[in-house]
Amino acid sequence: MNKRVIRPYFLLLALFAGIFAAGCSVEASKATPEELNSATRSQPAKTTHGATISIDPNGPADTVRAFYKLLREKKFREAIFLTNLRPAIEGLTDAELKEFDVDFESIAGLVPAEIEINGEIVTGEKASVTAKLPADDDKMEIQEIKLRKEGDIWVILSADDDAEKRIKKEGKNYFFALRIETHEDEARQMLDRISKAEMVYALQNGGLYGDIIQLVKAGLLPDDAETADSTGYKYSVALANDKKSYSAKAEPAAYAKSGKLTFTVELNDKRQPHLTSKDYGK
Repeated sequence: MNKRVIRPYFLLLALFAGIFAAGCSVEASKATPEELNSATRSQPAKTTHGATISIDPNGPADTVRAFYKLLREKKFREAIFLTNLRPAIEGLTDAELKEFDVDFESIAGLVPAEIEINGEIVTGEKASVTAKLPADDDKMEIQEIKLRKEGDIWVILSADDDAEKRIKKEGKNYFFALRIETHEDEARQMLDRISKAEMVYALQNGGLYGDIIQLVKAGLLPDDAETADSTGYKYSVALANDKKSYSAKAEPAAYAKSGKLTFTVELNDKRQPHLTSKDYGK
């Protein structure tokens, strides 16, 4: 089976780029500083379980350990409260948070049963922790996680300065806006892949292009190329009657939720694929 290049957990990988460097209530759940502290108190002082260093309770390394433990247990709200992404999630209702289950659960599945923490450096209100984490090639490698102290709590810096400013400005709308931007980027990438697949297919079939089913059968596209499960978009290819020309389209599966722009690829006068986009405001 072909594997989709665009991974379904792209959204959360984007959110946690600084970490993987490489019955619903109406009111949003809130976490007090005391509750945040309690999240990092599930292990006794100087614990070394799953680590190569001693870990002090409520210290930077303990916060990292607690974050991954909560993430693996799918306690997403509590986990994100330990990062500077908190303003983007603390206003979400449980029902709104559930909309991101696919993304969050994909990330949770990447977290090993035990995180090997092997370094901690504290400089005033800043700290860095090194740990073995999954990399892009699924291999474990040493990565650095940065934190800062806010009151009595160490916060993982998942978002960079620019993203953090945006998060503080947009609040809970940040997640929804980022999802749309991410899906639109993925749609562009998928259409580029379809265009390249069409070029290869035509070279192999006397200059004739193929529909999506034919491209899949030829091994040029993944089996789920038409579906919107991972990108939030639906894809289609229309062939000319003589099959010597084609157009490809990516449409949001749910307008204003999974995407706003509809993308179209058509061959220009030089027989080269040309991408355009339009917001139909459905």
